[in-house]
Amino acid sequence: MYFFLGNLSCLETCYSSTILPRMLASLLTGDRTISFRMCILQYSFFSFLVSVECCLSFVMSYDRYLAICKPLHYTALMNSRFCLQLAAGFWISGLLACSTLTSLISQLSFCGPNEVDHFLCDITPVKKLSCSDTSLVDTVTFILASIYTLPPFLLTLVSYVCLIATILRVPSTTGRQKAFSTCSSHLTVVTLFYGALIIVYVMPDTDTLRVLSKVFSVFYTILTPMFNLLIYSLRNREVKEALRRAVNSLLIFTGIETVQI
Repeated sequence: MYFFLGNLSCLETCYSSTILPRMLASLLTGDRTISFRMCILQYSFFSFLVSVECCLSFVMSYDRYLAICKPLHYTALMNSRFCLQLAAGFWISGLLACSTLTSLISQLSFCGPNEVDHFLCDITPVKKLSCSDTSLVDTVTFILASIYTLPPFLLTLVSYVCLIATILRVPSTTGRQKAFSTCSSHLTVVTLFYGALIIVYVMPDTDTLRVLSKVFSVFYTILTPMFNLLIYSLRNREVKEALRRAVNSLLIFTGIETVQI
């Protein structure tokens, strides 16, 4: 579990660093210009990290399924070698997906408007500025988006259905509540993440969805990393204990009475 959490931490750090600093700088300074190369570079990192997170979310749900539903077989199934193979698989698959789309976008010609109607350089608003034929880009985007969203999301739901069925058989009420609390919060974040991606990239490009695409983009670019922090860090007993010690040490240093967290 902690191996995949380490991957998730690295992913979310890079994910937020790709989008938020540039967006905050634009809001604070009013300078909303970005060069074409920097726009393509931002999209390359963005698409790479989104693709990796799609695969990682499923892997983490599968890991949780094995830990709860098959605890006696867990160490044999999720050994170090298999974990490394899974990690290499979702990082490499994300790299292949972003390389494909980035190479297609870089071959487009841009000779018209130069205003991207979005808070980041996403493929949909960028390709609308092109004066070339974007049918190939549209087709590849739909195929890759379908592959990286629908199957992982459905498999994640199946994992959680099995988890819930196992949790319902737990005799202890406290144990059921604790398990439901953890699983329900993560399932909510996963649903928001995959749901937003499906609406933005897989659903037909209608006027209504085009207007709401920026709103849905906030879900998987800003809210998901924030909720993952709350779920995997602040809800973790060891992290809460470390935070309590750090706060109490700071209060003792400043001469204030310690507190309980």
